[in-house]
Amino acid sequence: MAHDGKQSIELGVYTRPEDNARITLTEIVAGALSIIWLAMTTGFFIIVDGGENATNFDSIRFVMMLIAIFMPIAMFWVGALAIRASQTMREESRRLQAAISAMRQSYLSGQGTGASASVEKKLEEIVAAQRKTQTTLATFTSIRPQETSPEDKLAIASPVLSEDQASLALGTPSENLAPPLSVADFIRAMNFPETAEDKEGFRALRRALTDRKVSQLIHAAQDILTLLSQDGIYMDDLRPDRAKPEIWRHFAKGERGRVVAPLGGVRDRSSLALASGRMKQDAIFRDAVHHFLRKFDKTFAEFEATATDEDIAALSDSRTARAFMLLGRVTGTFD
Repeated sequence: MAHDGKQSIELGVYTRPEDNARITLTEIVAGALSIIWLAMTTGFFIIVDGGENATNFDSIRFVMMLIAIFMPIAMFWVGALAIRASQTMREESRRLQAAISAMRQSYLSGQGTGASASVEKKLEEIVAAQRKTQTTLATFTSIRPQETSPEDKLAIASPVLSEDQASLALGTPSENLAPPLSVADFIRAMNFPETAEDKEGFRALRRALTDRKVSQLIHAAQDILTLLSQDGIYMDDLRPDRAKPEIWRHFAKGERGRVVAPLGGVRDRSSLALASGRMKQDAIFRDAVHHFLRKFDKTFAEFEATATDEDIAALSDSRTARAFMLLGRVTGTFD
């Protein structure tokens, strides 16, 4: 299909339309003026000056008569040809511009079709794996987790831990009975599973979804990554500048401006332009972005309180953090 489109474009650029071979109004006007001028000059020299010097031939006078008759006619046709050439150049310019636009659209559509097909296939694999794991979720949640060290616990774990746990009664929500989410599982969940066979990634994602606060951020991140993929923006393609952990800590403490400006380290101009344009045109996308930024800001502020520099560095390299850096720069969050 792309080849046919390209072939039609080439024919449109390099073949001259049949209209150019037709006589236009310019040629008609030039011809009429030539006939009128020829009749007027002929009448002048024959009628007015016909009886004088009829027998004496003067070569200089004859040449001057020819110049007087045919020079204006030549000027008429030079002007007509100039106008015709100008019209032809404008038509060629319009066809060339249309051909370039068609080639660009053909290229973008072909590129977008291939990318969207691979992304849809990958998403279908992930969805199929998620549906498969939902049936065994009760089995996984009933397994006793391994003991973890106190420093490997998230401060954003279930708020019921600060209450009197002995007072739990029947009807307590299941998320209040879930074990605390480890830092490693939190970071892995923020990056989402790599493939449909990424068992560790799905395990961490299931663990994270049992935490109410983290699950809200995960759902917001899923919505944003899906919306960005519609414009061909994928976090794996971004290579943002790495910000130091202390800069992330300044941001978690509410500082803004030049201190946290390095967090907007995404330099991909096309991704920034596409996201910025959609922010202005799509109200649903804009609301999803602001919701995601609020959830990430709040969750990261709680995460930073107990996280090490290595934990922050690992989180900043996740897909969720890259989306935050991209959209934070677009919305001016770091200004």
